Amino acid sequence: MESELVACNINQDSIRHLVASLIQASLRGVDSHGINLFPHYCRAVTAGRVNANPCISIARTGTATAVVDADHAFGHHAGAIAMQEAISLALNSGIGAVSVRNSTHFGAAAYFGLMAPERDCIGIVFTNADALVKAFGAREAFFGTNPICFTAPMATEGPFCLDMATSLVSWNKINNYRRKEQQIPEDWAFDEEGRSVTDPHIACSLNPVGGYKGFGLGMMVDILCAALAGGEVSKDIKAMYALPLDSSKRGISHFFIALDVSCFCGADLFRNSVQSMADRVRLLVPRDDGNEPMVAGDPEKRSIILRNCEGIPVDDVKYAEFLSINPVFESAVLL
Repeated sequence: MESELVACNINQDSIRHLVASLIQASLRGVDSHGINLFPHYCRAVTAGRVNANPCISIARTGTATAVVDADHAFGHHAGAIAMQEAISLALNSGIGAVSVRNSTHFGAAAYFGLMAPERDCIGIVFTNADALVKAFGAREAFFGTNPICFTAPMATEGPFCLDMATSLVSWNKINNYRRKEQQIPEDWAFDEEGRSVTDPHIACSLNPVGGYKGFGLGMMVDILCAALAGGEVSKDIKAMYALPLDSSKRGISHFFIALDVSCFCGADLFRNSVQSMADRVRLLVPRDDGNEPMVAGDPEKRSIILRNCEGIPVDDVKYAEFLSINPVFESAVLL
């Protein structure tokens, strides 16, 4: 992937964060935001939608705040800069909050959130996206899947990581079902009339998680992202997969927060407390259906172990997309 991006004249920092984010997401089992997105990103930068050589700027606006102008860079690059700035502010002031404007799709929010626990910080990440979540009580979508990511360091294992869309599923998951010609559960998506559907090909909006509560969280994310950054609200953001791809900029906004836990109860006490919570949950009596108690991030931690041994699976349709970019991908070990 890196060599293909170099051939597209993309700057090294963008390449580094884009590739690292995609691989991390796939290893964690988040295929909707992993290497499956690589062909789309190649098309987007070729079309001029993404700036291959951005001039990303940081303006510190207060003791613990900053604003980043991404200059339409890959969101993975802009987000990494913003999260690192938030962590730097937190280590100096206890808390850091950074707003990002003029960005693009940034992949999995966990890529940025997981940077914070490495410095004994809590990480909180938000982004808005094009309108895909049906407004509560309406026929059409207004807010995006608008994810929320929350991370925290733990004492004896990798960080706690909650990374969730404010929709029941991501739109990329709908695309995955389309490629496989599989039906979707009836509570995932709606047609243009706002009716629940199981055919992914006629789905045009998603169900918010928890009904009106998830829809409210989606609006909260747009307030933190679009309103604070002076950017576009979800309803006005150009669709990610709108065809034909052109040089129109999307203007996505993000928001990052880091909290230095040592400014509160102390890092060791905090890590042990979070570890104890997780351990106690996992020891709860399981149901009789074969499932077991888990905390957020447990499936992803298991996936990392499995896929580091067995590799990252790629379906036939997506594999063909890789080959259409460059036949050299045929030499990759794909399961």
